Amino acid sequence: MSKIKIIIVDDHLLFSQSLSYLVGSFENFEVAGIYNNGKEFITAVKGGIKLPDIVLLDVNMPIMDGIETMKWIKQNHPDQKVIALSVNNDEDTVMRMITNGAKGYLLKDTDPKNFKEALEEVYSRGFYYSEMVSGYLINKLNIDNKIVLKEREIEFIKLACTEKTYKEIADGMCLSPKTIDGYRENLFQKLEIKTRIGLVLYAIKHKIVCI
Repeated sequence: MSKIKIIIVDDHLLFSQSLSYLVGSFENFEVAGIYNNGKEFITAVKGGIKLPDIVLLDVNMPIMDGIETMKWIKQNHPDQKVIALSVNNDEDTVMRMITNGAKGYLLKDTDPKNFKEALEEVYSRGFYYSEMVSGYLINKLNIDNKIVLKEREIEFIKLACTEKTYKEIADGMCLSPKTIDGYRENLFQKLEIKTRIGLVLYAIKHKIVCI
């Protein structure tokens, strides 16, 4: 049986070496490479290295940090399994890593037994959420469910789900194009979406419009 390949991306040499020894002590796991930052790792990937089963990715690194690296991985290798590592349990940082595709988030003082469990879970099930991460996910879900839309915002969303241009929507709502631009940008920020398509999908999901 071939061993599960791990790549470590971390700028602290002592930590990455210690982590490498720990991973190597686990049955069926081995470290296939160590990189000092996201840019170095991405350069190696572009150069043709074989992607591992799991990437252990430090969040806070110079040159290219974990968040930017995670975004690149999500865009270019969306099936790659990544576990974020950090000394920081800030909710915003955790959620940015998870929403950008990380399959787990571990603090660097995690017990080795839990660390091994996380590796096994991510490899076999595709994710590992500690109590901390699960709590943050539930909190985000609750916040999302509490989003309150104003009547004019709902009217704008319904019109945005048609084939009307933004100028035509402005005319229909008796508003200036600049005001409509403001509605659009505010909704994009409030709903955490980036495109009109995202707005349409949100409207369908929340039954603002029916198809």
